[in-house]
Amino acid sequence: MKKVLLSLLLSLFVANSAFAASQVLKLGHIADPSNPYAMGADYFSKLVNERSKGDVEVQVFPLSQLGNQRDLVEGVIYGSVDMTLTYGGMLANFLPEIIVVELPFIYKDREHAYKAWDTAGQEIAKKGEALGFKVLAFFENGLRNVTNNVRPIYTPDDMKGLKIRVPEGLIGIETMKALGANPTPMPFSDVYSAMQQGVIDGHENPVTHIWTNRFYEVQKYVSKTGHGFGPEVLLVSMATWNGLTPEQQKIVQDCADEAKVWQRALCVKLEKEYWEKLAGTSMQINEVTDREAFRKACMKVWKALEPKAGKENIQKILDAQE
Repeated sequence: MKKVLLSLLLSLFVANSAFAASQVLKLGHIADPSNPYAMGADYFSKLVNERSKGDVEVQVFPLSQLGNQRDLVEGVIYGSVDMTLTYGGMLANFLPEIIVVELPFIYKDREHAYKAWDTAGQEIAKKGEALGFKVLAFFENGLRNVTNNVRPIYTPDDMKGLKIRVPEGLIGIETMKALGANPTPMPFSDVYSAMQQGVIDGHENPVTHIWTNRFYEVQKYVSKTGHGFGPEVLLVSMATWNGLTPEQQKIVQDCADEAKVWQRALCVKLEKEYWEKLAGTSMQINEVTDREAFRKACMKVWKALEPKAGKENIQKILDAQE
């Protein structure tokens, strides 16, 4: 009888120990679940859950369920949120140098951007660990374009006077100012109603957000300005990271690396599909043939943000194309 009781107690101890060792990580972001980086978060979650065999579970909360971008990044830093995906410009509010990955027209092409993020970007991101967050990977957010309800945009002059929503952070503000628009920072969750009610004329974002958030319902024009291209950064709280075993950390990092590659390929595929879908709506799409005019105007942004980005970091990003 004693042996049976001891066996049962041992079984309960092992079961409870296994339960205690398991980790549930909450990952919050602002995007619709059909957005490519939201799908990347789901894929990352699936990989971690499978590879760890339930030892680590990543639960994803889209659509600002855990807060807006600033709430999420601050939550990660202070340990109240385990993980998030965030715009590089938002992250620069806490790690100023990371603004370099969002500078307009800094990349030759996608491959240049990917290489820059995985080398110079990760080197800069290491500084975040002393601030309370670890960058696991740079997902892709896509090429940014301008929508509005006033007129199509062909040149920077067409931007003058337009009240354009931007994410909170210097990069969006400085870029819209350089192009002659009036930047209006506001949480992403407020953008649809603000455009619908005429509080703002429009906004700037990748086509993935324009389509998945149905902005074509409340906007007349989308102009392919292509003024910005940046990452969506996958962060984990250092408090959470340090609570994982070395084996768990390796699984999480390996899965982030794999999900990053998968998500970037998906983003390229879906971006093309979303433009095709937008063409079937009432929204008017116009090409911008003189993108050089936009590039020249945006050089003011480089100058304005060089003290934060760091001249040497700008050069590292540029050198990554070689």
